[in-house]
Formats: sequence, structure tokens, C-alpha cells
Amino acid sequence: MPAFNRLIRFLAKNGKTYYGDAILPQGVTDISKTKKAKVIKGDIFGKHEVTDQIADVRLLLAPLALEDVKTVRCLGLNYALHAKEAGLPLPKYPVLFFKPVTSLSGPTDPIPVHPIAQEEEGLDYECELVVIIGKEARDVSEADALDYVLGYAIGNDVSHRDWQVARGGGQWSLGKGFDGWAPYGPGIVTSNIIKDPQTLKISTRLNGQTVQESNTADQIFNVRQTISFLSRGHTLLPGDLIWTGTPSGVGMGRTPKLWMKDGDVVEVELENVGVVTNKVEFLKEESAKL
Repeated sequence: MPAFNRLIRFLAKNGKTYYGDAILPQGVTDISKTKKAKVIKGDIFGKHEVTDQIADVRLLLAPLALEDVKTVRCLGLNYALHAKEAGLPLPKYPVLFFKPVTSLSGPTDPIPVHPIAQEEEGLDYECELVVIIGKEARDVSEADALDYVLGYAIGNDVSHRDWQVARGGGQWSLGKGFDGWAPYGPGIVTSNIIKDPQTLKISTRLNGQTVQESNTADQIFNVRQTISFLSRGHTLLPGDLIWTGTPSGVGMGRTPKLWMKDGDVVEVELENVGVVTNKVEFLKEESAKL
């Protein structure tokens, strides 16, 4: 069991980057409102200490440094209504795909849209419960699965439906794996606070309008089942992220379609974790090469 409750990685006002345990005012659960944190020293996946050193938070970063992330596993079609709006049958087994670690970004970073992803419309949002694995897991039972979880975050599995479907050759990763297309955070909340990951409200707002609103109770494969299944013959490592699928309400499933555009602000929120807010930024050819 980690010593922290709400893990954040942040740039402090002194210019240094730390891992910390977020300090929130009484009654506040949204980590994005963090102003101070207790600095953590040591290995967040191993021996560590929550110190008495308190640092002022200037900027919340992606909760894990890239060197601490191993893989980014994602589930597709894990909410029944989302499968229905996509016109696809309910899966018999979890539908797995991977995103590159370079797609990960922080809770306030812009979502960069490369010129190649501007050729056609199709830029979509997907709020998702993100599970962070805390210790090595292989062939674990559903009953024991949550023992291997470091904590939970909220993420936006940004997707381009044209590159995912029409140009993807049957593989989804190309349309979901662009740089910066997996913002998550605003921190990682441990099981000290979230006892049951299947009771959490989850939602998306696009330019202030609610476009997705659901509960993790509606997942087809719950977190216990997902971890157990993914660990069968595949070793899950500390720092593996598991994105557990999105509920209904995505732009692709609407009539007319609702695609994100340059300058749009998208917020994804998870109960007891907080809000990740990102602005869509269409890149010009010159900046894309930098």
C-alpha cells in the first residue's frame, strides 16, 4: 500500500519538479485545484516516504514521468451504449489496443493536432477511467486484481476517426496514437480513497457543454476482470497504464457528428479524482516539424 493518497507530479514555484501527495482543502476532491503538496522521496512503486516538506504547486504535470511508464494498454467498446452507438456487437473478450507513451500528456497541456490529422474531419473525445498498475502482476485472479493497482486517474483518449477506421487498415492505434493525444491526471488517487472503482461518475464537457455522462458501473468488463484477463500470460509491470474504455456520447456516435475543432476546450472528469482540461491546438506545418 503506497504511503500517499493523491499522487501528483508537479512543477513547484521554486522551479523544481517533484512527486508529491496533494494537499486539498476539506471537502474538495478535485486534484486540479491543488495549490500545495507534501514532497515524496524515493521510488513511488517501491520504498518511498511522504516527507513534511511542503512545496507550492505552479503547474500539474502528467502524473507519471515518461521514464516511469512501461506500456499504455487501452480497451475499446467497454461500455454497452458506446458499442451500440458505434454499430458494433458487444465483445466476448476485452478489445485491446496500445497507445505509444509519447501520446501521454499532462492535465492542462494543449492537444496538438498535426497537419496530417487536419486533412479530414473526425477529431473526437473519449473520457476514460485510467488504472495505474503498482506492482508486477501475472495470472492474477479477479478477487486479487485490485491489490496490484497503484491508483486511478481520468484520461482523454483523443481519437481521429478517419485515421482510426477509414485509413487505419483495421488497426486503431494510428488514429489514437498521435503525440499528446492521451492527456491524463490531474493526479493518481489510491485505493485509500477509492475503495471501489465501479461506482464513479465520469463525464466530458466540450466548450462547457456536457457531451458524455455515465458511471463506471456500466463497464462491460470491470477493473477486476480487465486486470485479471490482461495478466493471463502477459506480465503487467509497475507503471503500466490501463485505459478502460469510454461511455456513450462520443462525437462519432452523434447525428450530426460532433468533431473537435481548433481552439475547442475539452474537460474530462472522474468522481473523487478531478478534472483534466485541454485546449485543441491545430499545428501549422512549420511547428509540426520542430
